[in-house]
Amino acid sequence: MTEATLLVNNIHTLVTMDEERQVLQDAWILVRGGMIDKIGTGSPPAADRTIDASGHIVLPGLVNTHHHFFQTLLRGVPSMQNNELFPWLEDLYLLMAGMTDEMVYVSTQVAVAELMLSGCTTAQDHSYLHVNDMKFETEIAAAQELGVRFHLSRGSFDVGQSQGYLPPDEVVEDHDEILADCEALIKGFHEYDRFGMVRIELAPCSPFSVTESLMEKSAEMAEKYSVGLTTHLCETHDEEQFCLDKFGKTPVQFAADLGWMGERTWYAHFVHAENSNIDVMAQTGTGVAHCPGSNARLGSGIARVNEMLKKGVKVGLGVDGSASNDSSHMLAEVRLALLFQRAKYGADALTATQALELATLGGAEVLGRNDIGALKHGMAADFIGIKLNQLGYAGGLHDPVAALVLCEPVNVDFSVINGKVVVEDGSLSGLDLEQLKKQQNKLAAALVQKAEKRYSKNMTSWTWRRRGE
Repeated sequence: MTEATLLVNNIHTLVTMDEERQVLQDAWILVRGGMIDKIGTGSPPAADRTIDASGHIVLPGLVNTHHHFFQTLLRGVPSMQNNELFPWLEDLYLLMAGMTDEMVYVSTQVAVAELMLSGCTTAQDHSYLHVNDMKFETEIAAAQELGVRFHLSRGSFDVGQSQGYLPPDEVVEDHDEILADCEALIKGFHEYDRFGMVRIELAPCSPFSVTESLMEKSAEMAEKYSVGLTTHLCETHDEEQFCLDKFGKTPVQFAADLGWMGERTWYAHFVHAENSNIDVMAQTGTGVAHCPGSNARLGSGIARVNEMLKKGVKVGLGVDGSASNDSSHMLAEVRLALLFQRAKYGADALTATQALELATLGGAEVLGRNDIGALKHGMAADFIGIKLNQLGYAGGLHDPVAALVLCEPVNVDFSVINGKVVVEDGSLSGLDLEQLKKQQNKLAAALVQKAEKRYSKNMTSWTWRRRGE
């Protein structure tokens, strides 16, 4: 049986992200099945279906390397609006203890929808919460329904406050049950083939929420099954002090001693890193998920991405959870990455193309994939198209690639994932967004109300407070 073909024709500007970083004008892409068959200019070949991309810029789908989907239920909670990481987490833990499987499904669809409409075609979720009737299988199903290429990083807490760690004991899981469930998820869902749509990674949450044993055994399991390995690391000074007090080591020393360095491993945030840390990351091929929006929102600082890139560290972008970023907009994160590096290092620290590289090639490399991130023969047919005739770009089309990054972040006009059109005319196929938003808002209100009633704490006060009160 002959595979169906899709032609995207009349592309105004095609950003390939290939080895030469070619940008083509008046171009076309021919897709066969789930793979790019040909790219060219001039007269296009025939195809079963054609998309007219006149007036569009087309580029590889963006790759999100760090998120917490359930947090879309907890955007802008008043008691968490002005806190740094550790006090912010204290309220987050109280709120998330009430999560249900229905909330998993709805919040996953909200997060994935927002990601896809903002240009993401491959989405990772660091899903570290497993309470009440929650199931990781629900999250996988919800993501698959929308057609995104999905990486589930099965996270966990196995130690809590009663043992001197940060999470409340009620959200902690049994060490052995975590490992057994991780193994079952890998065997049941991880697709090893090159264009796999679902991948599983192991993701103990952080040095202040898991045992050394869980970190070490997770690294061993990742090696055994050839899957990815990720955690939060070097996010704040509080974390560093915790590691020094608890283990007598810096966060990087803690992780390295437990087998957490190498090609399959990446750290979320990595804001507070010493020169020697960056060197060993480059030498071992360990990656970083850079989350500029979240790091700014929590006052954590600006990661040394400019220096990491110069040293050869793999760096991708992550929107992080929507309770610390309040947004899952990938193009917005690309812009923030550029702006913050320039604020730290100067106006030439990062170009528009380099910022897009973080979100495409960089993200693919961090996730250990050689099938996404660039548009050329033999790569996955994952790409997005954005109209250039927008108010936010008006007067800025001297360089459409720069306009995409420097100007106002927008949503995509169309998106193709694995050769299938999943966004068309700016709308997600087969999803009732209005109904989804209603469900999400209802569940979000219920989640906060449940926590307020259980812990007798007001989390929704709108009272304005002066700084320091």
